[in-house]
Amino acid sequence: MFTTENEEVANHGRLKGIIMCRPKCALIFLILALSGLIFLLRNILTLEHQNCSNTAFCQKRPLPSYHTHTFCSHLGLKPTQDEALEDRYLLKAIAWPKLPSRPTPVPLNQTSDPVHSLPTILPSKGQKEWHVGDQLEALVQMHDFQGSPKRYGGDFLVARLHSPVLGAGVAGKVVDHLNGSYSALFPLLWGGSAQVQITMVHSSEAVAVLQRLREERPNRIFFKSLFRSGKLSETTTCIPCLPLNYPQQPLCNYTNLHTGEPWYCLKPKLLSCDTRINHAMGGYENPLFTNQEALLFQSRLNLKVVIHASGPDRINVLPQKIDGQELENSTIKAEPDKYTPSGYYYQGSWRPLGGTSVRQFNDSSSITQCLTGKVIHMYGDSTMRQWFEYLSAFIPDFNLHRSKTVGPLMAVDFKHNILMNYRCHGPPIRIAPVSTSELRYVASELDGLAGGPDTVVVFSIWAHFTSFPIEVYIRRMRHIRQALVRLLDRGPGTLVIIRSANFVAMDQTTSKHSSDWFSLQIDKVLRTMFKGLGAVFVDAWEMTLAHHSPHNIHPPPPIIKNMVDLILSHVCPDKKKS
Repeated sequence: MFTTENEEVANHGRLKGIIMCRPKCALIFLILALSGLIFLLRNILTLEHQNCSNTAFCQKRPLPSYHTHTFCSHLGLKPTQDEALEDRYLLKAIAWPKLPSRPTPVPLNQTSDPVHSLPTILPSKGQKEWHVGDQLEALVQMHDFQGSPKRYGGDFLVARLHSPVLGAGVAGKVVDHLNGSYSALFPLLWGGSAQVQITMVHSSEAVAVLQRLREERPNRIFFKSLFRSGKLSETTTCIPCLPLNYPQQPLCNYTNLHTGEPWYCLKPKLLSCDTRINHAMGGYENPLFTNQEALLFQSRLNLKVVIHASGPDRINVLPQKIDGQELENSTIKAEPDKYTPSGYYYQGSWRPLGGTSVRQFNDSSSITQCLTGKVIHMYGDSTMRQWFEYLSAFIPDFNLHRSKTVGPLMAVDFKHNILMNYRCHGPPIRIAPVSTSELRYVASELDGLAGGPDTVVVFSIWAHFTSFPIEVYIRRMRHIRQALVRLLDRGPGTLVIIRSANFVAMDQTTSKHSSDWFSLQIDKVLRTMFKGLGAVFVDAWEMTLAHHSPHNIHPPPPIIKNMVDLILSHVCPDKKKS
């Protein structure tokens, strides 16, 4: 290799400039590095504040760091530097208090007992009465089965304020003080009777067991696929999380080429990997609990049990007071220095706090008028299919489905130019056998949409991810978020609606893979990852907690109607009220 004389002169000049620049450049680089560090620390602190102020359950800092050594963390594409940093934020945001060091297993009589625990409504500050707009606080001191007060936190408690007479209810915010005591905060949003209800979903000892299951037994729900060629067929097990020490036997790698989502099946003994024809639920690993651990998950004893107050559990709320005057019909607005839920029920109807006013869509004409000229794409699990089934009852012209539970589903109203479809998300998904040709990842589907002002994209993805390490869910949501950003870039005006997780009915068996604690973790990740995207968020978590109906993975019709009224109010908002 050689250079010309002119090139040598030029190179010498550049080298001289670099040498002369070193002191100044070093200073500039140092300033930039310090600025970047300050910006990073500021973002971390901002995120920590948001994570506690915008959730219905938070813990006082400090918390233990979250270590990720699960079977699923090494799968898929290697995260970029920004993705790895986001992972750290998210894992820190959902970190749960650890139990103090003590001999295990912990005897049942030393674990949290709802019967011995005591919630107390604290007096109102500076006055003897409560008014609309005030904040109510209840203090809960947890005790064990021996009646001794607990000295550490980590119990999973939820709270609601409600009035059966008024058809009113609102989710409270529970703050863990990490010393065995908890505060439940409630905004007072209506006048009249208001009753406090605090429920222990899991003891801190039970949560520790669930953490162990999630990280050490990610394949406690497994799947299967049928392979067939001619008259020869075989069925093998499929899993999304491949342990590092997995037995050395041949595997079929079905990692999605578009998204990088990993999926594996054991290779059939006599058939090739390309003969796979379907996907289905396989079964559950058992046993998962030891005999001692099983005692922590007993219905009516320590699993989703209401903590009854020893004294009064209700108050009477007077009209709002402004400048000493009581206002009978005042409008409630969010206040930055108080806990503000996403909304509340009053007379059976959901009223969001801030944002679009909710209209009532009580008949076919109002719904079809709202959806005229719209294309609605729904993706997710059966909690999203509920919305499709509700709306498709008002679109009678044409309803196509291959399987009512699996889909894909389509409804068309030719007169009003309405097209609505539903498709389940890709694996992991616990369903009856479905053809592999119908298994689509949501991110891939979104990349096939044109988008625009007449397009509505709705998704609910959570229920089938509760049994897996949180990294699996983070990766899936990241791919969907990236696809949504691309969609909004090429189709400005596309309306994106995201439905959160909701509370479910629980017993000892369902707690192993579908506990509300797993859903809470997923819900926190979902809210954090899609904040700032401009999407409409339907808070199914609060809508099911605040309602009087028993918890069910598929909420009852009154809640579904309120959810649909909310999304339709965003599709066609009341311009006068807006």
